[in-house]
Amino acid sequence: MAFDIDMIKKVYANMAERVDKAREVVGKPLTLSEKILYAHLWDGNPTKAFVRGKDYVDFAPDRIALQDATAQMALLQFMQAGKAKVAVPTTTHCDHLIQAKQGAVPDLKRANETSNEVFDFLASVSKKYGLGFWKPGAGIIHQVVLENYAFPGGMMIGTDSHTVNAGGLGMVAIGVGGADAVDVMAGMAWELKFPKLIGVKLTGSLNGWTSAKDVILKVAGILTVKGGTGAIVEYFGPGAKNLSCTGKGTICNMGAEIGATTSTFGYDDSMERYLRATDRNDIADEANKIREYLTGDDEVYASPEQYFDQVIEINLDTLGPHLNGPFTPDLATEVGELGEKARKNDWPLKVDWGLIGSCTNSSYEDLTRAASIAKQAVDKNIKAKSDFGINPGSEQIRFTAERDGVLKIFEDLNATIFTNACGPCIGQWDRSDRKGDEKNTIVHSFNRNFSKRADGNPNTHAFVGSPEMVAAIAISGRLDFDPMNDTLLNEDGQEIKLDEPKGLELPPLGFDVKESGYVAPVEDGSKVDVSVNPNSERLQLLEPFTPIGNKITGAKLLIKAFGKCTTDHISMAGPWLRFRGHLDNISNNMLIGAVNAFGKKTNFVKNQLTGEYGGVPDVARDYKANGIYSIVVGDHNYGEGSSREHAAMEPRHLGVAAVLVKSFARIHETNLKKQGMLGLTFANESDYDLIQEDDTINFLDLDSFAPDKPLTLEFVHADGSKDVIVTNHTYNQAQIDWYNEGSALNLIKKENNA
Repeated sequence: MAFDIDMIKKVYANMAERVDKAREVVGKPLTLSEKILYAHLWDGNPTKAFVRGKDYVDFAPDRIALQDATAQMALLQFMQAGKAKVAVPTTTHCDHLIQAKQGAVPDLKRANETSNEVFDFLASVSKKYGLGFWKPGAGIIHQVVLENYAFPGGMMIGTDSHTVNAGGLGMVAIGVGGADAVDVMAGMAWELKFPKLIGVKLTGSLNGWTSAKDVILKVAGILTVKGGTGAIVEYFGPGAKNLSCTGKGTICNMGAEIGATTSTFGYDDSMERYLRATDRNDIADEANKIREYLTGDDEVYASPEQYFDQVIEINLDTLGPHLNGPFTPDLATEVGELGEKARKNDWPLKVDWGLIGSCTNSSYEDLTRAASIAKQAVDKNIKAKSDFGINPGSEQIRFTAERDGVLKIFEDLNATIFTNACGPCIGQWDRSDRKGDEKNTIVHSFNRNFSKRADGNPNTHAFVGSPEMVAAIAISGRLDFDPMNDTLLNEDGQEIKLDEPKGLELPPLGFDVKESGYVAPVEDGSKVDVSVNPNSERLQLLEPFTPIGNKITGAKLLIKAFGKCTTDHISMAGPWLRFRGHLDNISNNMLIGAVNAFGKKTNFVKNQLTGEYGGVPDVARDYKANGIYSIVVGDHNYGEGSSREHAAMEPRHLGVAAVLVKSFARIHETNLKKQGMLGLTFANESDYDLIQEDDTINFLDLDSFAPDKPLTLEFVHADGSKDVIVTNHTYNQAQIDWYNEGSALNLIKKENNA
């Protein structure tokens, strides 16, 4: 029996009428993405056609998922909203705060000891306000969602950028900041700019060493890390139907790495098989009744160029396996070409670690395909030359894989089986074999490979591939190993060529689990006490932000970020995850990873009040203490990466009034707006070069802040000269109201008290 089956039945009961009405209003056949979007309008049945990439639209998501690192701040905010219970089904998942070190049992024990305060807080808040709670060790949020909550044709949001994983089951699932989640939990509409549409037509079938992961690695190479910004990527065609459901999830998951709003696939037989295998026959039965409404119209897929803003075609018959990287997930290279490329760029060829798992590739199928390679090494007396780490996606997968002997194959290869959690993928890795900034190479089946991402070492060259390719590369210990053409030397001196990987889409004996780790909410949480120790270093109750106002003069440049500045640069993960519930403490990591354009150093900026140099948070605190606002300047795609709203809340907390960049990543721009800040872009990108280290900034027309009206800033240089710079913004009136009230949450609270 599925969770929330009555809610799902209600969605399906409205689907046909709303989609038919949308088709009439739009006046043409619809993509799947459009069907789901129009079926989830806040106002019900569609009455107008929306302009892609322009119109802001209010939606009514079906459910919300929170992971522990971001749930803390989201739930601390929700506690201020004045609501007794969440308005839509919501779950909390404890997967980020478990460090990978020794193995599942000791690592989980240590996490429960070191983070018990946070886990207890999340459990009690979930119980009080009606959220489902998944305990530490239960699994990685996105795999657990796919197994339990995702359903074809649904819409969900989640406080993690890889919420998009649920597109593997035909959802429109979108990563958001915690403040967006709070809106929906409080019973309000969720606003999104109506996305553009990118269609990816897949033909043929995967074969040999090529996997579903290689589809998105190829797409990332085509679109780059910002090519999907503001768009939904919809996959279709005969090749799409030939993919497994979890393979589709992998492809959607890494859509976050191309900046896409989300990615999705139409409902098909593989999704039905997965629903039935995960004990959700009731959903499959209901979905089958409206099957034609859960995929794009035939006319759309027959002539995609007429219905999508961009169309890409990939033939799976000829697609080769890829390894993407290092330092960016869109640097795509076919495996057979990587050796030459590595030598040319002086990338270390010796591979120290192979890591399999994460929310992207930790399904039963993923583990069995990788295990089929590992078993050949065990059976043919080949010793793995790299260390191995495995993170199963959920306790259900771990239990089933252990029952079926899959995990033992890895253990026979001396692999470490880590907890069912994110681990190294989000920097939660106590890597014992490396210290300092030594140059080295790792391969993994994760989604991101930014500098410092996995282990904090800026010189770790991380390459992204499929689990089976990671297994082969790790066994060889060489980045230039091509399992399709190269051989390995076993311990007996024999040359061995690995056979192609083989996996099982679903376990033949079915999934099983003894203790899933799920805790259901109580019916009445009014008597549940949620307490936060005022002396805690991990948790801190929030105080409302004071409005910045419409007169900003004498602001100081805090930092001019040079080059890539992701949310990892703005608010690092790793050891800083422990402070995700304490705004003041975690603000000590604000922008410490960003490269200052003046001097090209990190965490080293000029304090204009003293003339001395210091860390970014320290200088920001000094400006704030003296009643001076500061601004941050950045390059293209600023805020790329995770959905973490801390990257917006920390600058807001430390007195940053505005972030001015060449372009924003979508989620981060929204997060800045939600926190009552100014997110601005250069009208002329070359004006970035005019900004100097000692600049003082005056906002000349902020008192007439309005939609579609640029704002003008005066940059006063140390020599007294000035540059007047025109900046653009995407604020609509509702978002300007957030700014005027100090934050979106302030406005929610005001409306609830009205």
